[in-house]
Amino acid sequence: AACLVQSSLFEGFGLPVVEAMASGTPVVALREPALEEVAGDTAILVEEDGLADGIRRALADRARLSAAGLERARAFSWRATAERTLAVYQEILGL
Repeated sequence: AACLVQSSLFEGFGLPVVEAMASGTPVVALREPALEEVAGDTAILVEEDGLADGIRRALADRARLSAAGLERARAFSWRATAERTLAVYQEILGL
């Protein structure tokens, strides 16, 4: 894909953003806390009325965004997610 456009206003995590970054696809996303946290500075983050300009910017800066996204995506893994989830359960249960 030339880029992923994540135009959701409400996100619980932003898995499509991580998947796009992991495949070297630049991301354009709305400024939404979960997406900002997941993408960091490796995506073009825009207001709702800025999607078209964001796409233009992502296509123009595709090589840098692809490389940065690949690096950022390495910070996320199912194993780390499971370990963190288990730690929270253990803390709550006092184990």
